[in-house]
Amino acid sequence: MYSYIKGELVEMTVESIVVENHGIGYNIRIPQSILDSFTGIGQEVKIYTYTYVREDALHLYGFLSRDDLMIFQLLLGVSGIGPKGALAILSVMTPDDLRFAVLGEDDKTIAKAPGIGKKSAQRLIIELKDKLKLEDAAVIKSASSESESLEASGIHGIKTDAVMALTALGYSSGEAIKAVSQVDIQENDSVEEVLKAALKQMAWI
Repeated sequence: MYSYIKGELVEMTVESIVVENHGIGYNIRIPQSILDSFTGIGQEVKIYTYTYVREDALHLYGFLSRDDLMIFQLLLGVSGIGPKGALAILSVMTPDDLRFAVLGEDDKTIAKAPGIGKKSAQRLIIELKDKLKLEDAAVIKSASSESESLEASGIHGIKTDAVMALTALGYSSGEAIKAVSQVDIQENDSVEEVLKAALKQMAWI
């Protein structure tokens, strides 16, 4: 229905925002993770939206990037996960965090989202594993929006480079992602340091 809505941010809560455009206030439900991206009431924002229509409901869900919106739509396609569950996941995980968790079969991380149990997390992994690619994250990050922090972008780059290095050494993507995901990566870490730590993890997988 709407690709995106651009206008003035006039209201903001932990669950939703209101964006005014040409005298109309759009109530948009958002993941809590994007709240810190807003500077405050009165700023101009551009929100990519998804219109959820049911017999008894009509809601707008909003995101700061097309990637967030795409992941939200993929989550809605998972059996047993509705808008509330999909929003809960994106409130505690970035799209790239979810890619790493799904490809690394890390159901524990996914299950940390409110309302998402272990079985739901395992089902999500099964249904999305063939639909998500680590390479997509690298491409999307290269054209990241201004709202994404440099710190998050830097750590993501290190994780991706380390995974690529491990696959070049002959490990499968799944093995590489699992090992790198278990490394506590800091922004000032080098790829070499992360690679060494991941190789130590490989001995325990």
